[in-house]
Amino acid sequence: MTDPWPLQALPPADLSAALVLEPVASADWLVILPVAWCLAIGALLVMLRRKIDWHPYIAVAGLAGLVIIDALLLRHVLASGPVTMVMGRWLPPFGIAFTVDLIGALFALTASVVALAGGIYSLADINDSGRRYGFYPFLMLLMAGVSGAFLTGDIFNLYVWFEVLLISSFGLIVLGSEREQIDGAVKYGFLNLVATTLFLITTGYLYASFGTLNMADIARKAEGLAGTAPLMTLTALFVLAFGMKAAAFPVNFWLPASYHTPRVVVSALFAGLLTKVGIYALIRVTVMLLPVEREELSFVIAIAGALTMLVGVLGALAQTDFRRMLGYLVVSGIGSILAGVAVGGPGGIGGAIFYALHSMLVMTALYLASGVAARLGGSFSLVSLAGLYRRHAGFAALTLMLAFAVSGLPPFSGFWPKVMLVKAALDIGAWWLAAVLLLTGFLTTIVTGRFFLLAYWRDAASGEGGAASATIAPAALLPLAALTVLALAIGLYPEPLLATVQSAAAGLSEPSAYLNSVFPGGAP
Repeated sequence: MTDPWPLQALPPADLSAALVLEPVASADWLVILPVAWCLAIGALLVMLRRKIDWHPYIAVAGLAGLVIIDALLLRHVLASGPVTMVMGRWLPPFGIAFTVDLIGALFALTASVVALAGGIYSLADINDSGRRYGFYPFLMLLMAGVSGAFLTGDIFNLYVWFEVLLISSFGLIVLGSEREQIDGAVKYGFLNLVATTLFLITTGYLYASFGTLNMADIARKAEGLAGTAPLMTLTALFVLAFGMKAAAFPVNFWLPASYHTPRVVVSALFAGLLTKVGIYALIRVTVMLLPVEREELSFVIAIAGALTMLVGVLGALAQTDFRRMLGYLVVSGIGSILAGVAVGGPGGIGGAIFYALHSMLVMTALYLASGVAARLGGSFSLVSLAGLYRRHAGFAALTLMLAFAVSGLPPFSGFWPKVMLVKAALDIGAWWLAAVLLLTGFLTTIVTGRFFLLAYWRDAASGEGGAASATIAPAALLPLAALTVLALAIGLYPEPLLATVQSAAAGLSEPSAYLNSVFPGGAP
């Protein structure tokens, strides 16, 4: 009997539209290696939890390796353009993509340098109790979250990495379990959890509108959905969520209330990394994904930036505690970056990126300097700190150079991004914003001059100023000196970084290379 429905061989399925079929180039593995490396080192530290004496050296070696990996990644991106690695070989929008362009590679490398500096400083700052409570595993987990946030090409995956760094930051901020730390952790945690929840809600809203979470896919579809999707609402929600993360006015109160409470090295890492992840996300989403809406919100962002600058610098001027003063200067720097985002264009966005990278280095170094000052002077209070110049002239010179850098004075790293931002503001006729930038720089100079005169130049009264025999551990002085030299080198020879940040800004404004990296055969 003949089978009425004979089985027929099906033609082979064409999977080229859904899967990556070609072998992955060896250099492309650098895209995910920073995250994998940090997680692997963190897992190793957890497995060696009974060998806490090994933790500092394993972590510092791991962070040095991370710097090398991120430097190689930046070189690869400079040579080849944006690079994409997809998980499970599934092409977007089906699979999660890690896509690295110049801005992501720059932020990742700077973050790893900051983390290495913090890791070396921790040799002098974290005792056996801190090691036992997991400082170094938390540090590696934090760097996994920070690296993932800078390298991912998926909005929901960005949220995941925000959660990773948030969890690790909770562990770091309460390390020691002192009353002041718990109080700071509550303030830090509350608003950050609100911001993260708002980010998740907005991401769900975005997916409902676009049907995809891949950044390249969103950038490609945004213009066509301008008349139907609530893009303005989405942009406003993203600006609010990332503004909370970055400590922008009026949701900035949590930062100066919490960053002075943990160990010095933790404060330094937070100042250099956490707010900059929020700024990076804000730049990525508003400039590359939703540029038209960013332009419409530019005046609101400019007002928020101006108020953030002024609130930050005036708050710093009112402080008598070294670390609280630095917390307000971090806030003021966020305002300068927001001004660049508001202005837009190559000058504004390039200046914002440049300023963010400068701030990561210099604010980390200033927090480290506050720890050394407290060791020499016995306090963080500017009322009792005095005579530090006579105790250690070399350390005083490093602090003075950092003070010049954060004030935007030549020949240090803060001068060039400030020039870029002021020029970009004047080019579009925003003279008032340029005036606020210049006024903030002037007031910052007063703030730093005041603390240097009080803590360093003023003679210590008899019986004050800490133990005369206090010395600076080499592990504390080395990262401080290295970051200061880096800030000076950027100020003296800014051309390579200037050209790179301008290329990064151009890549965000015209993301065709980014889109081609994700969809090499054209959009599906």
